[in-house]
Amino acid sequence: MSITAFLTDSTLCIGCKACEVACKEWNGVSDDGFEWSGYSYDNTGALGASTWRHVKFVESTPVPGLGGNAGDMSWAFSSDVCKHCEKAGCLEACPTGSIVRTEFGSVFIQPDVCNGCGYCVSSCPFGVVERNPSDGRAFKCTFCYDRQKVGLEPACAKACPTESIKFGEIDDLRRKAQERLDVLHSRGMHDAAIYDPLDSSVAGTHAMFIVRGDARAYNLPPKPEVPTVYLKKAWTSSGIAAGLLLGGTLLAFLAGGQEK
Repeated sequence: MSITAFLTDSTLCIGCKACEVACKEWNGVSDDGFEWSGYSYDNTGALGASTWRHVKFVESTPVPGLGGNAGDMSWAFSSDVCKHCEKAGCLEACPTGSIVRTEFGSVFIQPDVCNGCGYCVSSCPFGVVERNPSDGRAFKCTFCYDRQKVGLEPACAKACPTESIKFGEIDDLRRKAQERLDVLHSRGMHDAAIYDPLDSSVAGTHAMFIVRGDARAYNLPPKPEVPTVYLKKAWTSSGIAAGLLLGGTLLAFLAGGQEK
């Protein structure tokens, strides 16, 4: 089995939300309440238990290559999704074995094993995982594991009319991402960059992005961290505190013995 990934090119996204609809239809994901957010057409708001693909609307001043007049506002779009981290905090935190690594390299939550503890929610550096308020179980993108098993691409990539969402073998997509970046730079879009945090504690992701400007505007932190990287510091601090407490206790006993 090949290790697969997504490559989402925000410079090609038109904000149509076809990926959101396709994801919901194929996976039988419930609606988001049809509430009007007032934030352009972005009514789903963010990734969550009932939104496994989310087209983010990023409002900004015009930048070279996007057109528009100085002082006007413009929209950029990007389809966000679970990053399927190479070193996944949710997988490390799960106490029941509900979260597993598939043969395609993706991170999959088994809903029939999840006990709703929520550890994965607080352990995700991207804020992707969310518990379903109706039953407490955690949900996120499955990477269309059922489709991949029979040789089909994920529903979101299949539905994307501009091929903003690409799906394929991860090394091949990294090569295509660099080729696309070279094209964008040659067209004067020097603020375009590839988001693939290989040098962070998540050790890279299976959902890469091409974005313009500050990646944080697209819900992409520059240095995502798996919570377990802090365990060494935590245990060291606990050991020092325990040693000081033990030392203080021994001194108290010795002082008490001398007084007698």
